[in-house]
Amino acid sequence: MDDAIRLNPLYKERVWGGRKLESIFNRQLPNELDLIGESWDIVDREGDQSLVIDGEMQGKTLNELWVDHKELIFGLDLPQMERFPLLVKILDAREKLSLQVHPPESITSELGAEPKTEMWYIAEAEPEAEIYCGLSHEITPDAFMENVNVGLSDDMLHKIKVIKGDFIFIPSGRLHAIGGGVVIFEIQQNSDTTYRVHDWGRTGSDGNSRELHINEALRSIDFQDVRPCKGRMENNFLVRCPYFEVEQLNLSPTESINASIDENFAIISVIEGALSFGRCDFRRGDSFIVPAQSGTEPLSLISNGLTKLLRTTIPKKN
Repeated sequence: MDDAIRLNPLYKERVWGGRKLESIFNRQLPNELDLIGESWDIVDREGDQSLVIDGEMQGKTLNELWVDHKELIFGLDLPQMERFPLLVKILDAREKLSLQVHPPESITSELGAEPKTEMWYIAEAEPEAEIYCGLSHEITPDAFMENVNVGLSDDMLHKIKVIKGDFIFIPSGRLHAIGGGVVIFEIQQNSDTTYRVHDWGRTGSDGNSRELHINEALRSIDFQDVRPCKGRMENNFLVRCPYFEVEQLNLSPTESINASIDENFAIISVIEGALSFGRCDFRRGDSFIVPAQSGTEPLSLISNGLTKLLRTTIPKKN
């Protein structure tokens, strides 16, 4: 294959969401949804499937691509999993999200859960915007629980001011919350297990308090995770972990680069500017799949101005 695989976004209403994806990324959001917190742009879940918009695979689900055309589209030496291992989202946090944690892989079988490691790239941030990430100081689980029971004093939480262009790694086990006034690209393991610790006294769309998962959260939180730092780019890489690798590339006008760094697939997310790939043009906020390129001439991304992009891959097993 020598063209982009474009997928339809799936929009998720959230009590903390808004409509910024319209103004920032020029998205046409569904009118029947009010507060849209998440756009799931590349997803292969049982109840949520990306569909190919056009081309020779038009109408196929991401799962069909992964199961039936894995080597052709994604390449070789990739994880043997029933579903595509990554999920790519854009989040619009009009208000701050719940304080939460995702379970580490070591206990997921006991909890009947899925592990989830993720990274956040800050696409937009209002002045004084912040995220909650890790603990401000060492604390025992019992002391933490006592604090939660009396309403949660957030001085035990590590707060980080963020601006556009910042990024941070969120391994499973790290206590976290996105603050209000932040729009992020999120790249994560294909998981939807989240344990809420605290929801700031908020109610859901039905007027009731949203469910908390205190026992599961206490088993999942890494209580040694104190004052983690924002990420630092090294040789263009923002994150390199066993589940995904993410680069940031800055392109000059008309600059052309190889679409992937090896013969396997890549996910391209345009974070600033615009670019062309094959017969398609892409703008800020778009994500698409570059198919595997084994045995072909390298395919190129061509910048249509000053362009920043994220390039996400899965490390080969070998």
